Amino acid sequence: MAKRWPSKKRLSGPGQAAEALPATLWVVNDLVSTWRLWLPRVLLIVAATFWIYWPALRGDWVLDDTWYRTDSPMTQGLAGLGKFWFQPGSWVEYYPIEETVLWVQWQLWGNDTLGYHLTNVSLHITSALLIWWLFRKLGLRLAWLGGLLFALHPVQVESVACITELKNTLSLPPFLLAMGAWIDYEEQGRRQDYRRAVEWFLVAMLCKITVAPFPVMMLLYAWWKRGRIGSRDLKATVPFWIIAVVLGYATVWAGDRYREFGHVLPDVVQLGDFFTLTIGAGLNLAFYFSQCFLPVVLTPYHPKWTVDLTRLAQLLPWPVFGGVLYVLWRKRETWGRHVLLGLGFFLLGLAPFIGFHEVSYMSYTWVCDHLLYIPVIGLIGVVVAGWGRLELLLPGGLRVLGRGIGVVALALMAWQGHAYAKQFVNDEAILADALKRDPGSWIARHNLGCAYIAQGRFPEAIAQLEEAIRINPDFGDAAYNLGVALEKNGQAAEAETQYRQALKLDPLHVNTYVNLGMIARRKGDVAGAEELLHHAVVLAPNNGIACTDLGDLLLQTGRGEESVPLYRQAVAVAPDVAQLRYNLGNALLHTSRLPEAIEQLQAAVALDPQLAQAHENLGVALARTGNVAEAIGEFQAALGIDPDYVTARDNLGTALEHTGHPAEAVAQYRLALKTKSDDAAAQAGLQRIQSAQLHATPSLPPERGP
Repeated sequence: MAKRWPSKKRLSGPGQAAEALPATLWVVNDLVSTWRLWLPRVLLIVAATFWIYWPALRGDWVLDDTWYRTDSPMTQGLAGLGKFWFQPGSWVEYYPIEETVLWVQWQLWGNDTLGYHLTNVSLHITSALLIWWLFRKLGLRLAWLGGLLFALHPVQVESVACITELKNTLSLPPFLLAMGAWIDYEEQGRRQDYRRAVEWFLVAMLCKITVAPFPVMMLLYAWWKRGRIGSRDLKATVPFWIIAVVLGYATVWAGDRYREFGHVLPDVVQLGDFFTLTIGAGLNLAFYFSQCFLPVVLTPYHPKWTVDLTRLAQLLPWPVFGGVLYVLWRKRETWGRHVLLGLGFFLLGLAPFIGFHEVSYMSYTWVCDHLLYIPVIGLIGVVVAGWGRLELLLPGGLRVLGRGIGVVALALMAWQGHAYAKQFVNDEAILADALKRDPGSWIARHNLGCAYIAQGRFPEAIAQLEEAIRINPDFGDAAYNLGVALEKNGQAAEAETQYRQALKLDPLHVNTYVNLGMIARRKGDVAGAEELLHHAVVLAPNNGIACTDLGDLLLQTGRGEESVPLYRQAVAVAPDVAQLRYNLGNALLHTSRLPEAIEQLQAAVALDPQLAQAHENLGVALARTGNVAEAIGEFQAALGIDPDYVTARDNLGTALEHTGHPAEAVAQYRLALKTKSDDAAAQAGLQRIQSAQLHATPSLPPERGP
């Protein structure tokens, strides 16, 4: 129980002040004593957490992190930020607050991972301290130990060490604050506490949908407190249900729309009939329970067991859990009620993931450690409550022994978490360890192959991806990525074979059509390339790569008017990408839409001042509208970025010649010929000047080719 401060009387005179002084000193002394007790515990939680995660603080982008960095709108400036909030489907999940925090971090840190990792660790520490605070509200004597257990638990490493698991670390603090506000409302009935609970729950849901069971947890708390659930309790949960259902639907809808933007989600595995599903869910639940108490094996890719109805051992989890719940229910008037509160929290948090509902990760594993990030709090509460009760019952000597055992257990947890965090330096370390534990993990081999592609280690990537396909021949992504590795390794024919195999396995894989189209284009099969790229655009009209590649093909074949709408669509998808603005400006220039071309090219150079081609084409457009002086500045800007840019130097020479500066023009033509000795434009310019035709007005700079 929190200590109640003595009431203070208003001081109206020196005598009363003197009388009140001892009470004031007592309050100050009590505050100092309290902080002397709390501060070391706070520092222990902070120091232990940083020690565990120190190896991962300089870790690279790992697992799904790279996917976020390359495909997420978080890299697209203000337009990307708007998509997170107002364009569900622009990302696979509708978690706008979590995505906004990632967007802000991208603006601050870019590719430097330290800031992202420090954010995750800081949020993890915040949650540990809030768990301590929440357990105190529930009356747990060793509440601070709950915060320490949460901070140290090895099963939390994946959530904290992976940048994109920010959704876990960010959603938990508002979730805990919502719980605390709800408890305050239950205790004191204040409307402001109820409002705070609703607001914090809304914030948590906008970070991650897995906090949706909160309304049921509220009813569980009401039963724990009063032994029943009344109509008042049900009415009080209505706003929470509305938030959970609406945002839950928004997230599901966003995932369904995600394919429209040209992205491919993992196939969802079919879980089987009712009996297979039930047995599998029991095995999953048993795994999660054991992982909380004995986290010996930690990996992102736990081996996928086979559900076998003939193996009696696989039937045991449900009878065991049923028996435990029966005993707890019989003891619900005493200690059983407290255990049911913690166990119920655990089960409610895991309910969507134990196997009664298909989730994409189940195509390669039944279970994921990071899903325990919030549910484990319930079991930690049971352990802390039990430990606190046991300490009161044990005699002095056994109490000291028990504390010693507890310290050793905490040290072992911290050591294991620290060792596991060391793997999160890069994908290769994580995946190599996963393959040691399970050499037959096709998803680990596939992801290791993708990591090797990113590093330019194509032969090694090919070996891993071929092995992944051998283990799981039906995995379309592996065939596609093997095609990518082969193509980058100079084996275009073999790559084409893999791409076509990928399309057999997944006819909706947009990027496969794009890559096949580019292979056809390089082979000179323009019609075949156009057909493939057109198919990609039809499948995913919001795929910027498909639109751009088809636009390039049409522009190259003299169909500039048809290319413009495709470039416009690519810009609409990612308006803050300079290259896309340049592509559209180039197409508009080729179709003589000069004002629009200038607008797009100016936007391109504003987004990326180092894009030399955009400066050069902007110079051409300006020159053709009579703004030759401005054009000269753009040509010079292009040459400042790339001094060997022959086309820009030719156009600068022509512009100088046009404005009556033949000597400067000659210098530019000679520099162009120094870079490219057979440069026809420079030779023609020198010939004009040398033949004494300086009185003639030279033609304006020609437009740049596609």
